[in-house]
Amino acid sequence: MALIIDGYNLLHITGIFGKGAGPGGFQRSREALLRFLAASIRQPERRLTTIVFDAADAPPGLPQSVIHEEMSVRYAVDYPDADSLIEELIQQHDVPRNLLVVSSDHRIQRAARRRRAKFIDSDLWYTNLWQQRIQLRVQLKRRIPEKPVGDLTAEEIDYWVNEFTANDPLDESGKELAEEHLPWRPQTEDIDNPFPPGYGEDLLG
Repeated sequence: MALIIDGYNLLHITGIFGKGAGPGGFQRSREALLRFLAASIRQPERRLTTIVFDAADAPPGLPQSVIHEEMSVRYAVDYPDADSLIEELIQQHDVPRNLLVVSSDHRIQRAARRRRAKFIDSDLWYTNLWQQRIQLRVQLKRRIPEKPVGDLTAEEIDYWVNEFTANDPLDESGKELAEEHLPWRPQTEDIDNPFPPGYGEDLLG
């Protein structure tokens, strides 16, 4: 399924922000988010993924569109805001029923609904993405010996790459993002529950 991701909306949800103000800090935050997405979205889906950022504070001379790990990254140059570009991408999509739009912005969700595309709030999508990573890691640890033996599948290779490289969200200093930056703390003990602790409590009563 094709993905259109509201970059800044997701960035605020994840809390992946570089230290310091100014364009440099924003760019480091964008790059950290892109690294996380590249490490979390499966390779076939990365080719169908578009992340849209506002052009404000974009690096000087940056083109309107770049490719990062097979994902298309769009900056809303010549648009009033990223929402306008996302609306245009939704409108132009050939098969909107096969499109998932990731954004908590109601304006973007209405645009997706008009074309009968699927949409999901950024926080829920981010939670589900973490849950998938946890489940995959647990499954592979059960299947794979302590050291890889013989020929590995593509999935197993991805696992060992993730084990020995820093693929989790990074801050601008190159260190792993601290858990307090996450909207919830992933727990491997309760992998059957796809939602973070406390999710939906505000709906009770």
